[in-house]
Amino acid sequence: MGKNVNKLSARKVASINKAGLYGDGMGLWLKVTKSGTKSWIFRYTQNKKTVDLGLGSIITVSLPEAREKALEYRQALQSGLNPKRIKQQAELKQKQENNGLISFEQCAHQYIAIHKDGWKNAKHAQQWTNTLKTYAFPIIGGLPVKDIDTALIMQVLSPIWTSKNETAGRIRGRIENILAWAAVHGYRSADNPAQWRGHLENLLAKPSKIKTVKHHTALPYSDMYEFIKALRAHHSTSAKALEFLILTATRTSEITGAQWEEIDLNQKVWTIPVERMKAGNEHRIPLSSRAVTIINEMVSIRQSDFVFAGGRIGKGLSNSAMDKLLQVTLGYDCTVHGFRSTFRDWSAECTNYPRDLCEMALAHTIKNKAEAAYRRGDMIEKRHKLAEDWLKFMEAPTPSGNVISIRKTVG
Repeated sequence: MGKNVNKLSARKVASINKAGLYGDGMGLWLKVTKSGTKSWIFRYTQNKKTVDLGLGSIITVSLPEAREKALEYRQALQSGLNPKRIKQQAELKQKQENNGLISFEQCAHQYIAIHKDGWKNAKHAQQWTNTLKTYAFPIIGGLPVKDIDTALIMQVLSPIWTSKNETAGRIRGRIENILAWAAVHGYRSADNPAQWRGHLENLLAKPSKIKTVKHHTALPYSDMYEFIKALRAHHSTSAKALEFLILTATRTSEITGAQWEEIDLNQKVWTIPVERMKAGNEHRIPLSSRAVTIINEMVSIRQSDFVFAGGRIGKGLSNSAMDKLLQVTLGYDCTVHGFRSTFRDWSAECTNYPRDLCEMALAHTIKNKAEAAYRRGDMIEKRHKLAEDWLKFMEAPTPSGNVISIRKTVG
């Protein structure tokens, strides 16, 4: 062993009383204060900055232990890592383990931060965050990750397993990965309540079976660019109405009953009165630039009080007109109502807009009465931006990938 290494001994450490720094070698120092307190520090230089990293008091950390810690930090330094950050992370982990308070949401954010650089698409991190924020965090986000069990996983998945099985499947897989990561780091036991094989497959319907159930089948948002191109090739009232429905994320009845007096082109707002809304509340809808264009096109052929006039004089478009265009003329195996789910999936997985804002765009009722009492505005300006982003997304080509068309197979 060289003369510049292991220069201190346990006896020498105990005998030193004069304040100062006493080197053991390789960055390890004994620090003695004027009051006689003795502690270990690891001194290193990184990015031209000298740092003294505390290793603990000699009362709790022996000389061999101090040397072992110093060696660990020297090795980290040689690997280009930051010893101070490593120490902080270790202390945080220890504190969380001791308290048992590290939450599922904290684990999720750490998992995403660690893995995002290895994902092929930079948008995956945002999609992970958005889907978890929308569906998982409201139920299990704030709970200690060690307490997440099968019953809680079922609370997350059950409400959407049938209606949004593709999204629910992704969420289940993401939760499973996060819980596995937490187990490896010692934050919870190794059992994984989000595991499909041998566990959740016994509690939830198989995805292959669910796909045969018709429940407002939605077009995947990845197909919207090609769909909008196909839709705009048709110039009928039904085509204009369907595109307007998609742009505004509204229901069929709200479109077929839309009247000119509800449209304010100066403010670019469509106001649906109370009596025509499912929830019984007036609903203001921001109009994107394309929605305004459609309205102007309909003005030029105005026939009655209805924005989208039907074949009968003084009547609006029939309820089946848009479905017929979608399923028969265009040949898509989905429903008009499903476009609301398409919009919701896109806003959750591809944007950072708050969940409440997206729910408001769909005119969904707030179930929490206390929260509803405090909400006064309808965030119309922010929803204007959301509407424009929805339009921009649909008009931009989707990056190539393994996209499966939902068009019907022609026999």
